[in-house]
Amino acid sequence: MNLVLLCLKVFFVRILDVSLGTIRTVLTVKDKIVKASLIGFFEVLVWFLVVKDALNSDINSLWVAVAYAGGFASGTFIGGLLARLFNRKETLGIQIIIKKEQEELIHHLRLAGFAVVVMIARGLKDEERMLLFTEISVLRFNDLKRIVKEYDHTIFMVVNDTRTVYNGYFNSLTK
Repeated sequence: MNLVLLCLKVFFVRILDVSLGTIRTVLTVKDKIVKASLIGFFEVLVWFLVVKDALNSDINSLWVAVAYAGGFASGTFIGGLLARLFNRKETLGIQIIIKKEQEELIHHLRLAGFAVVVMIARGLKDEERMLLFTEISVLRFNDLKRIVKEYDHTIFMVVNDTRTVYNGYFNSLTK
């Protein structure tokens, strides 16, 4: 019975540890280093305590290693889900390249509430294109993607995580 308890402890604490590590990484990338540092402290503390117990145990079984690996895999999955929740308040910078004759898409995007900035650009063969810029909430990304795909599923679109947004139309929507 001690083996089962140790395996369960290792498994569930490893889930906690790896989930904290994922959140710490997301916060670090988002330049929230104080929060990331605090989470890192608890992440390592939890990891140290469970590894100490597992290594100091008289139980020598492959099942402990399986529990450790299973907890790691499960923690990665759960941490990924938690990271999505953290990113729900984030913004995305979207660049869409369209042909001049696809200009009607701009109207559809603006009608849906997206602020769109348009620039004229030249493609590889020097053909004139339109480069659309918009900044959106992560929560609106699927709406934007659906509109673009319904209009023309071959349109080239680049999506970037945005670190900071100052002022502008996007800012006025969030007040």
